[in-house]
Amino acid sequence: MRVLVVEDERVLADAIATGLRREAMAVDVAYDGGGALERTSYIDYDVIVLDRDLPVVHGDEVCRRLVEQRTASRILMLTASGDVDDKVEGLGLGADDYLAKPFVFVELVARVRALGRRSAPALPPVLERGGIRLDPGKRLVERDGKEVVLTKKEFAVLEELMRAEGAVVSQEDLLDKAWDENIDPFTNVVRVTMMTLRKKLGEPQVIETVPGVGYKL
Repeated sequence: MRVLVVEDERVLADAIATGLRREAMAVDVAYDGGGALERTSYIDYDVIVLDRDLPVVHGDEVCRRLVEQRTASRILMLTASGDVDDKVEGLGLGADDYLAKPFVFVELVARVRALGRRSAPALPPVLERGGIRLDPGKRLVERDGKEVVLTKKEFAVLEELMRAEGAVVSQEDLLDKAWDENIDPFTNVVRVTMMTLRKKLGEPQVIETVPGVGYKL
């Protein structure tokens, strides 16, 4: 696993790096946001341990740029504040996980390993496709600048289709992501929800049915 530690407190940064290397990880260190952006421009990391309060380029801006670039790296944000609002803000920027200082090192290792197992292209916190803009944090959907009011299930289905970025999403996957385990797998709820969703999104239609496979946007 390749990890980048971005922390301006050099003693702490080096200690984290040393500890992760003892866990058989390949670790690089950047002491400011500019250095982090430079390294990520030519090295693909599985996980980035990113402090928020960084010199040169703030950690929030580093996170924002990485997410906009669709980096495959998972981002674990570190901060001196464990306040709930700060955690919500950090995750809203596109970070995959959040850990407040001071932390127990074994927990850091566990979180890094968990993120490494989930390495995949990151998506921006606000999704856009086919003239549709979906903001999961605000639960807001717009088409061509006009708000579209959706139910929770319609929103969940649309979000899954947008996260697939043009790939086909099966009915089974939609049931798994948008409904709980009590749903009848033979129900027509997906088809009905898709009908109402298409109607609310208006013309031209952007959701395509792939017969026998599923749906795509």
